[in-house]
Order: sequence, then C-alpha cells, then structure tokens
Amino acid sequence: MVPQQQRVRGERGSAAVEFALVAPLLLAVALVVLQLSLALHVRSTLTAAAAEGARVAALAGSELPAGERRARELLDGNLASGVVTGVHAGRVIQDGVVMTEVRIDARLPLLGLFGPQSLQIAGHAIQEHA
Repeated sequence: MVPQQQRVRGERGSAAVEFALVAPLLLAVALVVLQLSLALHVRSTLTAAAAEGARVAALAGSELPAGERRARELLDGNLASGVVTGVHAGRVIQDGVVMTEVRIDARLPLLGLFGPQSLQIAGHAIQEHA
C-alpha cells in the first residue's frame, strides 16, 4: 500500500494539466451556445418585424409600402438590422383568402460554414376591406 504523502506528491500539478485539457472544450461549448442564441434572437426579431409589417399593410386603406416601412422601422437600430438584405411586401391568395405578405431576406450571422447562409422570413395577415 502506498502511503498518503507519496500519493499526494505524485499527483502534484495534475490540476493544472486537467484544466489545460478541459478549458478549451468548455470554451468551445460556451461559444457554440452564444452563437446559437444570437442566431435564434435574430430569427425571432425578423419574424416579429415581418408579422407587424404585414399587419400594418393589411389594414383597410393602407398601402403595401407602409408595411415595408413598418418592418424597416422595427429593425432599424436593432441587432438584426445589419443582416437584412431586403424587405418586400405583396398580396397573396391562400385558400381563397387575400392576404398581405411581408418577406424579409437576411443573412444568418454564423461564424462557420455550417447551416443556412441566408434566411427568408415571411409574415402574413388577412387583408381588411373598407
């Protein structure tokens, strides 16, 4: 049996080696979680702006450019504003119902080459009639 003192002396400095091996893995996991959080935040912000733009454009007496402007207003000064490449509004017919659609084209902020590089978000609202 090995005495307690010899065992402690033999393991001296092992904590630093273990930290050096584990720290890069923990850092990589933390960065992946941060990147995923950023991508989900941008996607949800774009979705909310597209839906609000569609609601504004679908109001009775409103024009399609009003929906585009509203979506851009919501995105201006936001973290997601830097990734937007275009905002387009139009009318679509879905199941016989006239709807207003606001579509936002954007780049997804990813560091790596994995996953979608571009994102297309659409918001819909039923067109009101005066």
